[in-house]
Amino acid sequence: MAGPPAAVARVRSAVRPGLATSAAPVLVAVSGGADSLALAAAVAFEAPRTGVRAGALTVDHGLQPGSAERAAATAALLSGLGLDPVRVLTVRVGPDGGPEAAARAARYAALARAATDLGARVALGHTLDDQAETVLLGLGRGSGPRSVAGMVDERPDGGVTWWRPLLGVRRETTRAACADQGLPVWEDPWNTDPAYTRARLRGEVLPLLEEVLGGGVAPALARTAAMLREDLDTLDALATAELSRLAGADGLPAEPLAALPAALRRRVLRGWLRGAGTPDLQAVHLTAVDALLTRWRGQGRVDLPGGAGVVRTSGRLVLSPPDPRGPRPGNAPDTREESRP
Repeated sequence: MAGPPAAVARVRSAVRPGLATSAAPVLVAVSGGADSLALAAAVAFEAPRTGVRAGALTVDHGLQPGSAERAAATAALLSGLGLDPVRVLTVRVGPDGGPEAAARAARYAALARAATDLGARVALGHTLDDQAETVLLGLGRGSGPRSVAGMVDERPDGGVTWWRPLLGVRRETTRAACADQGLPVWEDPWNTDPAYTRARLRGEVLPLLEEVLGGGVAPALARTAAMLREDLDTLDALATAELSRLAGADGLPAEPLAALPAALRRRVLRGWLRGAGTPDLQAVHLTAVDALLTRWRGQGRVDLPGGAGVVRTSGRLVLSPPDPRGPRPGNAPDTREESRP
């Protein structure tokens, strides 16, 4: 007997390992676009074969005319695939960070609440092409190596596991899978609106790179992200071990910490400061604390977000509590032109 079409088989093969290795229920986040719809169909087919309960979520952001009706139609389609439960999550999008960022924040918060209520992980339909766009965004914004390393296929965050099984699948494959199964795909106008940066990357920058470099750019960017992620994971593990070795109730010893390579030393400092509850730690703060080790000339306290600070005393870096008088002039780093670590 003939098997499914190649694109359908490819998407099903991508979700199968993740379903087989975890018994946790899965909720597929579905916008109605080809990527998430192909993922939902694959999970609906494979989940019963592995004994995993699978449902779906679709979010009504209320930002476009007819969004409620479209969400209801998507939910009906998902129920028809055999997914259960299927929920429509209605969110209110705030004004902060622009429409893309605000919609994303509202969406992920709603997905996390639903997943927590049902004790499930959330499956997201990001593809290899999305990965390539993410890498380019990270490069262009200079937001650090972690952003250039792209997305991971499984990431726990805030008590919810976010699962992205299609990071090795091309967008053209998900489109073909939907067509082969007769699934109606909704084309989000935001995805082609040049007012949005990611839409321009998708429609203008990546096609130009493909033309100039002779093709294969998206897979190459995804491979680069994977290799960089391996290196970063290794550095993070080494930094965790060094922090465990060096840290004590009385802070960090300056000399052995200063002797570490910069990439490792700064990770140790970042882990120490975040472990102490420093909020919104930025590169400029990390650089100022690092200077207490590498450019020591008797300087005073470095003020941190949240009001705490770091001082070097008796050969050690020590956290000091918030100063009730507030940051002292000249001690708080200027963050206006610095990027986050």
